[in-house]
Amino acid sequence: MEGMISFGNKRSYDDFKKQIPSPVLPLFNSIREYCFSLGDKVVEDVRMHRVVFCKSMTFRWFVDVEPQREGVIMKIQKNRKEPIQIIQVKKDQRISEFSQTIKEAFEEIR
Repeated sequence: MEGMISFGNKRSYDDFKKQIPSPVLPLFNSIREYCFSLGDKVVEDVRMHRVVFCKSMTFRWFVDVEPQREGVIMKIQKNRKEPIQIIQVKKDQRISEFSQTIKEAFEEIR
């Protein structure tokens, strides 16, 4: 899949998703799909315990997503001067509740 780059450990999303609790996987996948839908400048960095979505190779991240037992924790960064927004998303919530915030972060990150 285009736009997928892993820095350092070269871990793939297919490997990573094995550690996501199965009830949380649909939510995690929908967040991932939404991030990629924002444009071709989205880069995915699969880390040990989370997946970070960045804007282009400048590696300015806008969403950091970590799976939990009952949902995910999303950290959203619009720019380096504002505090990071931390949102706990339960497995039964929909990405549409947070999509505008993610889109704004993607558009504003420099």
